[in-house]
Amino acid sequence: MPVIDQDRLKQLALEAHESPRLRKNLNLHPNLEAAVQRLFNAMEPGTYIRPHRHNRDNGWELMLATHGAFSIVLFSEEGTVTERVTLSPSKGPLAFEIPPRTLHTVVSHERGTMMFEIKEGPYRPLDPEDLAPWAPAEGDPFVAAFMAWILQAEPGDQVPTRPF
Repeated sequence: MPVIDQDRLKQLALEAHESPRLRKNLNLHPNLEAAVQRLFNAMEPGTYIRPHRHNRDNGWELMLATHGAFSIVLFSEEGTVTERVTLSPSKGPLAFEIPPRTLHTVVSHERGTMMFEIKEGPYRPLDPEDLAPWAPAEGDPFVAAFMAWILQAEPGDQVPTRPF
């Protein structure tokens, strides 16, 4: 396995900044079938990760902040925020584990934000039923308004109906 230094992580952050989706992974696991998935995930403000779940017993995810700041937002089935935690290596909690089958999203607060993520493999793409039906799909015209809501949403807040 190669050594991952600060220069490589700076390059990953630049790749995320230049990506249309404003995020980029650096996988450390040898392949998508690996029993443990290990990756750096660089995320710029404005990247949209539709709320989703990993609907299996081993569907947990452990996220560790390495640079910048991001929030993990958990939801009920109906779209009520149940928990929000902001992770940062310099300003607060450092790591959080998302339980299996929990609807969640992640939002980046600073340029150059990066996490190290660990989850059980093998990698499986999300099934359509794992996506929150009350959240817009990537590319939907309501994504910007939904993101604005997510950035300020707190536990107890309910996802608004369209238009956000």
